[in-house]
Amino acid sequence: QHCFVCGESGATITCREKGCDRSFHLPCAAEGGCITQFFGLYRSFCWEHRPEQAVEAAPEEDTVCLICLDLVGDRKSYGTMVCPACKHAWFHRGCIQNQAIHAGFSSFCCPHCQNEYRFLMEMLTMGIRIPKR
Repeated sequence: QHCFVCGESGATITCREKGCDRSFHLPCAAEGGCITQFFGLYRSFCWEHRPEQAVEAAPEEDTVCLICLDLVGDRKSYGTMVCPACKHAWFHRGCIQNQAIHAGFSSFCCPHCQNEYRFLMEMLTMGIRIPKR
């Protein structure tokens, strides 16, 4: 299989959407806007079929990531995420992934409202890997 992101052969991850034959390498997933879910069936999705956050919120102008304090932009995107519980905590995908790696499954929560369950489930669905340690 050829990776639809880099074009090289050896892509072993295929989009789980019926009828979609896009394949990619795990290291190419982020660059291609793909999502791999690290729980349950460990499903993966290409950029076109990936799950989207259901929260109908948009960051206000000059909203910053609560982790790195850099601007997050003016809308939800692959690289910009929001807490589904409080809808006020905005962060970059990379920043919340680092937070999840350091916190682990038992301590991972929204940096703003401290919600655990809704936040954790949303982040898992959106492809954030949270180690169980």
